[in-house]
Amino acid sequence: MSLTARALLLDMDGTLVNSDAVVERCWRRWAAEQGLDAESVLGIVHGRQGHATMAVLLPDRPVEQNLADNQRMLEWETTDLDGVVPVPGAPAFMASLAGLPHALVTSADKGLAGARMGAAGLTMPEVRVTAECVGASKPDPEGFLKGAAELGFAPADCVVFEDSEVGIAAGRAAGMRVVGVGPRAAAHAPDAHVRDLEQVGVEALADGTLRLHISG
Repeated sequence: MSLTARALLLDMDGTLVNSDAVVERCWRRWAAEQGLDAESVLGIVHGRQGHATMAVLLPDRPVEQNLADNQRMLEWETTDLDGVVPVPGAPAFMASLAGLPHALVTSADKGLAGARMGAAGLTMPEVRVTAECVGASKPDPEGFLKGAAELGFAPADCVVFEDSEVGIAAGRAAGMRVVGVGPRAAAHAPDAHVRDLEQVGVEALADGTLRLHISG
């Protein structure tokens, strides 16, 4: 199948970068501190900012405590890069976007995004919307709407690449089409689904439109 767009908005973790090993290590550590079941915690962490996940898990906990723990979590994750690798096809996919309208929209902060993209050997997009740029975490659409605005395109002209339930929901809430990447995405009915980025080709047309060729 194929989709056309004017711009692409890309999640990072699980979409461009496989950081599952680090995410699991850090959240298991936090879950143990809180006396929570690690498997239950790991079932909801993907896609959200850390403090938003903590608020779901511990709804009566003070916001300040979640924000403090979120900062600790970011420090753990930024210094633990063991096992951080590109999603298959990500290097070629990112290379194909050079000079084309695209942005990174991630729940990671600037430091973590830089560390993980660097560890995976991926080029950082010039336009990026990180945790510091938004007031609300995914599934709120704010990040994707900011990315589209910064690139100068209407939401309907953008296609989102996402792996998580909350990320797909955020893309939809922004009025964008969504390509789901990887096994987590398959259950949430994205507009198109791929195993990884080896199944996506990008063609720049003469009128500035991007045509996405999706196989699989």
